[in-house]
Amino acid sequence: MPRPLSRRAFLQRTGFVGCSLAASPLVTPVTFAATPWDARLVVIILRGGMDGLDVVRPYGDAALRTLRPTLGGGPDQGAHDLDGFHALHPSLEPLMRLWNEGDLGFVQAVSTPYRDKRSHFDGQDMLEAGTDTLAGVRDGWLNRMLQAVPGITAQTAYAIGHNDMRLLQGSADVANWSPEAQLGLSPQAQQLMDLVTEGDPAIHAAWQEAQMLAALEEEEAAATGKQRKGAHVRIAEFASARLREDARIAAFSLNGWDTHQAQRNALPRALTRLSETLVTLRQKLGRAAWDKTAVVALTEFGRTARENGTGGTDHGTGGMMVLAGGAVQGGRVHGDWPGLASGDLYQNRDLMPTRDVRAHVAWIMRGMMGLERNTLEASVFPGLDMGDNPHLLL
Repeated sequence: MPRPLSRRAFLQRTGFVGCSLAASPLVTPVTFAATPWDARLVVIILRGGMDGLDVVRPYGDAALRTLRPTLGGGPDQGAHDLDGFHALHPSLEPLMRLWNEGDLGFVQAVSTPYRDKRSHFDGQDMLEAGTDTLAGVRDGWLNRMLQAVPGITAQTAYAIGHNDMRLLQGSADVANWSPEAQLGLSPQAQQLMDLVTEGDPAIHAAWQEAQMLAALEEEEAAATGKQRKGAHVRIAEFASARLREDARIAAFSLNGWDTHQAQRNALPRALTRLSETLVTLRQKLGRAAWDKTAVVALTEFGRTARENGTGGTDHGTGGMMVLAGGAVQGGRVHGDWPGLASGDLYQNRDLMPTRDVRAHVAWIMRGMMGLERNTLEASVFPGLDMGDNPHLLL
C-alpha cells in the first residue's frame, strides 16, 4: 500500500514552495538563524555588460566627446554633475538624493582577469567564479566566503530570482526565492492543497490566507487598473524583508545592459530598473539596517570607449561597479582614472582597467565581515593580491 503523501512531500514534488520552504509565502512567520555578523551585503549582477562611461560620464576628459559624439554628454546635456569631472546619467536622477547623502558611490576602471574574447557567458562565469581561470572551478566566490565563516545556515544568504547565481553555488547552504512563484493552480490542485493541509491548522490557515490575499490583489488590480510591481521591485522588497531579520546576504541579477545599438533608448530602461531597485532597498530596509548595508553592483565587462555606427557600444574591458548603502563611502567616484586618450586605451578600444574588481569586493568583505586577508586571497578569491585598501567603506 503506498505511503500517504505528506504536506512537505507534496509541496516539494509540485515545486509549489521552490528550493526553500522557509522562503515560501505560505509559511508564516519565517524564522532565520543567527549569523556571526550584523552587516548586510547585497550583490547585484548587471548582466550584459553595463556601459560605465555612459552611466557615470567622465565629461572632464576631453577625449570623451570625440569618442562619443552622440553619447555621454555632461551637465550641458542633462546629466547630473557629481564632482566637476563626472556626471550621472539623466535616468538616475532619483539616486541623486543617495549621492548627496553619501549613500551612493562608483568605482571606475575595474575588471575581472577576463580579457580579449569578450564573451558574455565566459565573462559572467569569470565574474561569479571569482578566479583567474574557470578550469576545475565549480563554486562561486560568495559561497566560498560562506564556507569560510562558522555558524552559516541556509537562511543566512539568499539567491533571488530565476537566473542561475553561480557566485552562490557551492557546498555552503543557500536559500532561493523567485518573485514569479504565483498561486495559479487549477481548481483540482487547490482542492488537493485543501486536503493535504487540512491536518495541520497552522499551514492550512496560511494556505487559506494566501488564497484570500491573491484574490484581493486581483480585485484591487481590476478595480484600480494598477499594474503588478516589476520583478526587480518585488525582489528588492523580499531581500529587504529578509535582511531586516537575520539574513545577511542577498544576491540577484538585473538584465538588459547589452547596448549594441540605440543606446540612448535602451540604457535608460535598465537604469530605471537599477534606480528603482536601490531606492526600494533603501526605503524597505529602514535606516537602522541600511546603515549596516553595502550594496555592490557588478558587471562582466565594460563597453568600447568609442560609440559604434548604430548609436551603441560594443563589448569592452574596463568597466564600473556601483556602491550603495549606509556603510559605503559614498558621494565620490573611486578608482584610478586611466584616461581616454588614444594611447591610454586598452588595445586602442576599451577603458584600461586599473584595478581588479575582486580586490574591491574583498576589501568590502574584510571591512563588513571581518574576514582575514589571507582567507580572502587564498580561499574566497584564490590567487588574488588585494593590494592597498581602497577605502570604500566608512
